[in-house]
Amino acid sequence: MYLLRMAGLAAVLVVSLLFAVFVGDQGPWYFAWVVGTIMIILISGAGAILLDAQQEGKIGSSSETEL
Repeated sequence: MYLLRMAGLAAVLVVSLLFAVFVGDQGPWYFAWVVGTIMIILISGAGAILLDAQQEGKIGSSSETEL
């Protein structure tokens, strides 16, 4: 199992290095784009979970009655 995990990490490292060589000077732009996209997905998912929890009444609301 350990050898398989190390082989997977080595493959990710090789792909990352090849990607960095190919993009050259535009690497920071692509890095920011990937990180920004992931952050947007995570924040929107967290917002959806929070909205669902509020609608189910698991999170306290300011009023006593349910809508």
